[in-house]
Amino acid sequence: MSLPEAPRRGSIWRTFRAVAWGFFGVRKNSAYEEDIARLTPLHVVAAGLIAAILFVVALIVIVKYVVAA
Repeated sequence: MSLPEAPRRGSIWRTFRAVAWGFFGVRKNSAYEEDIARLTPLHVVAAGLIAAILFVVALIVIVKYVVAA
């Protein structure tokens, strides 16, 4: 008799991809359900904070570039 298999955890790439789709606002329900089963909330929150910081920094850089031109 074999033991039930533990669910695989998502990778960092999968976490950032899920966060990116969340920022974009478009997601298939089946992919959403799969992400809920595989990703940990702590990783999703951390990836979301990193993505938000990168987004704000990118906006600042773009504005500084446009104003300097």
